[in-house]
Amino acid sequence: MSTPTAPSAPTTDTAPGTAPRIVIVGAGPAGVRAAQAVVQAGLRPTLVDEGRLDGGQIYRRQPEGFKRPYAKLYGAEASKAESLHRDFAALRDHVDYRPDTLAWNVTAGELHVVRAGDTATLPYDALLVCSGATDRLMPVPGWQHAGCYSLGAAQIALKAQACAIGSQVVFMGSGPLLYLVASQYVQAGARVTAVLDTGPAMKSWKALCGLLARPRLALRGLSLIRSLRAAGVPVLQGVTPVAIEGDDTQGVRAVTVRPSHGADRRFECDAVGMGWHLRAETQLADMARCDFYFEPVTRQWLPRIDSDGRSSTAGVYLAGDGTRILGADGAEAAGRLAALAALSDLKHAAGTAVHTREAPALRSELARMDRFRQGLGHAFPWPHAHAAVLPDTAVVCRCESVTAGELRRCVTELDSREVNRAKAFSRVGMGRCQGRFCGHAAAEIVAHTCSIPIEQVGRLRSQAPVKPLMMNTREVQA
Repeated sequence: MSTPTAPSAPTTDTAPGTAPRIVIVGAGPAGVRAAQAVVQAGLRPTLVDEGRLDGGQIYRRQPEGFKRPYAKLYGAEASKAESLHRDFAALRDHVDYRPDTLAWNVTAGELHVVRAGDTATLPYDALLVCSGATDRLMPVPGWQHAGCYSLGAAQIALKAQACAIGSQVVFMGSGPLLYLVASQYVQAGARVTAVLDTGPAMKSWKALCGLLARPRLALRGLSLIRSLRAAGVPVLQGVTPVAIEGDDTQGVRAVTVRPSHGADRRFECDAVGMGWHLRAETQLADMARCDFYFEPVTRQWLPRIDSDGRSSTAGVYLAGDGTRILGADGAEAAGRLAALAALSDLKHAAGTAVHTREAPALRSELARMDRFRQGLGHAFPWPHAHAAVLPDTAVVCRCESVTAGELRRCVTELDSREVNRAKAFSRVGMGRCQGRFCGHAAAEIVAHTCSIPIEQVGRLRSQAPVKPLMMNTREVQA
């Protein structure tokens, strides 16, 4: 893991003998394990979660009244999901749990949240951000038509609404989530027309070496591919997306891709699930003024942490997929380690003792998982070359209808050699998603047009609020 300049110890303004104020953002695997570590140390943390119930995206709970068994909802991860849910249920009376609550800003020593329009400010001595990840998307000509969803949205439709995104679904992208969601749809009885992977069929040596860090997980991914093919689903690897056909009246009609060998192939469908692995949700870390670094394997900017999850900002700790994509197991380990590091920094005796005892093993486990993460990055590479050759007419920012041609014009005519300057001129990344869907591809287009390395164009900077929100005029007591 990357190590920043050692941050100073967090300062506290609590009176002697007063328990430190620990605030955790996110009730996914990282957040639940962080809260568990704090409670085990005898403290009561505040746990803020945007979701209605605990579990995060990967272990999203089904709504009340739904009776699907764990095995049907979570597949091979059923026992882990059930364990996390059960452990959180045991914590409920020992945490200040705030579901349906958006953490929308961070200022010095304070987290700003809103629920049902009512705002509140939560002072903290230690802030643990376990914000998770969202789909990483690559624009494809026609992806603005109705019927195009992210893989995460397709998964939510199954887990939270018990329905498919269409009657004939094509899944396109790359990464483990592509095959997982497609398999979940097949198990649910949906018709999957094809799975189209832009990643190469033959994996590089670097990819294989990294994947061997967690051989069981790698074999599980291969079994998903085999099960899809056994179910009669065409699985194409090494493809190049050409277009998503559709219109404004009926939405998506078909997807056309170019295989590595042979003629273009067209698959009729009425919905497309898209995703190129995941991107870390880093907005809160950005607003907390944490340092970032460019990660070359995945070609994205990530917040810098030390081996225990300390950020460069004193008192702010980062864990889980919001820092780097290690999966649910990695998030659980990182959440616990970051919480123990916070307790140690706060001079909490019980927490310090546990940190001293457990930290070495947790660090070693996370280092192994990070090798696997890098293997995934080589096995399922972000197709940056595709962004570079998008036609000028292709929509890049769906929120603001900004095309690839408009971004190139910002470079050639307005000298926008930095992505935030291109944002100012074109409005790319100014819509509801705040650049989550378009930011990475926009940076690739700017870099290619300028003929400079991608890291030199920078990253879209975050601004509050992190998501659109309704806000009343009054502030409630924290």
